[in-house]
Amino acid sequence: MQPEILFEDNHLLVVVKPQGIAVQKNDAASNDDFQSILKDYLKKKYNKPGNVFLGIVHRLDQPVGGVMVFAKTSKAASRLSEQIRQNVWKKCYLAIVDGIPKQKKAVLEDYLVKNEATNEVFVSKKENPKAKFARLSYETLNSKDGRSLLKITLETGRAHQIRVQLSSRGLPIVNDHKYNKNAKIGSNIALWAYSLEIEHPVTKEKLVFSAEMPENHVMQ
Repeated sequence: MQPEILFEDNHLLVVVKPQGIAVQKNDAASNDDFQSILKDYLKKKYNKPGNVFLGIVHRLDQPVGGVMVFAKTSKAASRLSEQIRQNVWKKCYLAIVDGIPKQKKAVLEDYLVKNEATNEVFVSKKENPKAKFARLSYETLNSKDGRSLLKITLETGRAHQIRVQLSSRGLPIVNDHKYNKNAKIGSNIALWAYSLEIEHPVTKEKLVFSAEMPENHVMQ
């Protein structure tokens, strides 16, 4: 597999993650995860012997594709992780949902809990000691035939956050096999990491990367 590279220098590797591939290997025998594919790409490109460092600083759910940033040095990984903690990054997603939002624009705030046994997330009460605060804002770009295209700005990075916050309001993402009972078997989720704004870990320059949603998801 030849990865789609958006940007590369000595510190960063910015790529488009395909849908349906895990970011990191799930078991020792597996080597078809995205990180391993990118390490193999770097090893061959630079003819590097031995192991290649490639730090994961953020994640996308396995069904979700779009823009991802990896760190090529431990220093870059540390600085990028600190940017995330300080909310320097700006993440924008596109999603097609079943339903039409009551408000064209809104901010959604919830407390989410993850069931590790089932790998499912649900909305909980604030008092739950395991609950984590989640916040996003959305704008409706288009609605047609009972579906809507939303532009989503993520303000916190909780597991399955966009999927759960929308589905809990009767707006499940199209073909989300975990949170939409009407998802079609064998179809990709209509959620895409559209753009990402970061600060370069060394030069401090503001960098913005984007990748268009696959055509099979685009609302006509």
